[in-house]
Amino acid sequence: MKRFLACLTCLVLALPVIADDGADTALFSSDGYRQTRYRSPTPAQVEPARTLDTEQLQAQLAAHPDTLLIDVYRRPWLHGRFVEEEPHANLPGSLWLANTGDGHLSPQWQAYFSRNLHEATGGQPDRPLVFYCRSDCWLSWNAVKRAAALGYNNLYWYRDGIDAWEQAGLPLTPARPQPFP
Repeated sequence: MKRFLACLTCLVLALPVIADDGADTALFSSDGYRQTRYRSPTPAQVEPARTLDTEQLQAQLAAHPDTLLIDVYRRPWLHGRFVEEEPHANLPGSLWLANTGDGHLSPQWQAYFSRNLHEATGGQPDRPLVFYCRSDCWLSWNAVKRAAALGYNNLYWYRDGIDAWEQAGLPLTPARPQPFP
């Protein structure tokens, strides 16, 4: 009986540790944004965007030179500035709106996303927007949904992002995130 009580005590004491490993966090928020495990396999599409591969993206850019490329790759934000842990390169001509693909955005980050999209599109909700980050990355998936919620209606998702572009031997350019706020 003593051994049973000792085992039970150990189990009870371990429960908070087990519950605190993040496994109990829902993958999706109530409004449909992925909020954890951003680097994991993604679905083939995100509504209401059209998914593009590298060849299709090149065709889109050739046919519609006004297409805006939006990189949403994360960059640590600390003490009022972006912290460059490692250099980042993205597709030439991209607007880097770092951290705007997170599942939950504070009002300041939501305003940053909204304001920069409005400025970049000239307030035109039908301007073609292509969102991307890296392969197996939910950040761009979230950003597409967030842009749609803001009323943008000509949306594309470059699902495999920077990794696919680089694997195709296409050039990347050194990047800096759009200043926040």
